[in-house]
Amino acid sequence: MPPLPTTQKGAATSRRILDAAAEEFAERGIAGARVDRIIAAAQTNKAQLYDYFGNKDGLFDAVVADRAGRLLGAVTMDAGDLPGVAVAIYDETLRHPDLVRLVTWLRLERRPAGRLSAHDGDEPKLAAIRAAQEAGRVRAGDPLELFSLVLAMALAWSPVSIVDGAGAGDHESRRNLLRESVERVVRP
Repeated sequence: MPPLPTTQKGAATSRRILDAAAEEFAERGIAGARVDRIIAAAQTNKAQLYDYFGNKDGLFDAVVADRAGRLLGAVTMDAGDLPGVAVAIYDETLRHPDLVRLVTWLRLERRPAGRLSAHDGDEPKLAAIRAAQEAGRVRAGDPLELFSLVLAMALAWSPVSIVDGAGAGDHESRRNLLRESVERVVRP
């Protein structure tokens, strides 16, 4: 992906493009999204979009990275409190369901199996889980697999759940069940 603009005006334009694209991709997926709708919503032109993001796939990747960064920025990783992390992720994805939808489209249209990607922020999280394991606060096992399980549990009632999608006003009982269940899974 080309480097994002550094001028205030360029940064504002790229932000408008990312936000418009997030809505378009979350609603319609990669194949169904239309650059013309994105640039109209962002009040820009194709030349700027392609200059900033390379192509539609590059824009999708940038949107997923942007939204994942927002989620990670909103949730503090405390490996000693993985139940609390799971509840925070649950709450955040209810407030901002677009990331879950984007990742679902990513799985459907690009990578049906395997790890989606390695993020720069992954290693500190995994190292924190390893440290909690060594301190006897978290069960033994592969830190990535353990975190993946906690994440899956946090998304059990996400807006794209195949069983029961939660809404922002759902009862506290789901949060409590999630906290208790993750506690049992990660307990040494």
